[in-house]
Amino acid sequence: MVLKIGHRGASGYEPENTLPSFHRGIQLQVDFIELDVQVCSTGEVVVIHDAKVDRTTNGIGYVEEKSFRELRALDLGKGQKIPTLQEVLDIVDRKAKVNIEIKGEGASKLVFDIIEMYVSKRGWLWDDFLVSSFNHYELLEFNRLTLKVKIGVIIAGIPIGYAECAEKLNAYSLHPSKEFINKILVDDAHQRGLKVFSYTLNELDDIERVKSLGVDGIFSDFPDRI
Repeated sequence: MVLKIGHRGASGYEPENTLPSFHRGIQLQVDFIELDVQVCSTGEVVVIHDAKVDRTTNGIGYVEEKSFRELRALDLGKGQKIPTLQEVLDIVDRKAKVNIEIKGEGASKLVFDIIEMYVSKRGWLWDDFLVSSFNHYELLEFNRLTLKVKIGVIIAGIPIGYAECAEKLNAYSLHPSKEFINKILVDDAHQRGLKVFSYTLNELDDIERVKSLGVDGIFSDFPDRI
């Protein structure tokens, strides 16, 4: 069975990384909710993809330079506000696992603290979480904090050594882009004991092609198409 991973929620149906998008993903019975986190200037872990707010909101400027109050005043579309990681976890409420993609540098400790709190006080399990990043140094730092949380190594290309980079990080999964994924990469990852979750597939022909390679999961803005 190929896991359904709701990319930024179900962002083909609702504004990305918003509470309605995550709620829609839950309604569509995804196996994982994927979201992106950064840290704003006042220290909150906020759920937004880009380093700047320009594309997804009615504001301009860098997330890391804005206070939480400033970010909260922006509109993501349909009147939605930028949520905190905790608000999204409360919406998910263990109805799916959560893939937290770390975008901003230095977010590992804050993300770990939030995960630890949900495990120790809210009844979540360590296994309910997967932490991923394009920044492999950030994943290395997360591993220094804990080995209880699975990590996923995101790549956009085919590295020398194929999935070796993920194996070196003691990762659970490798996340290759649809543009570069091939059978050799998938097979190499599986031989190293890694899962393969490919991103971001929205067209049915792309989904079927990547399924035929033997992947374990697919990220999609339309997770009901998987």
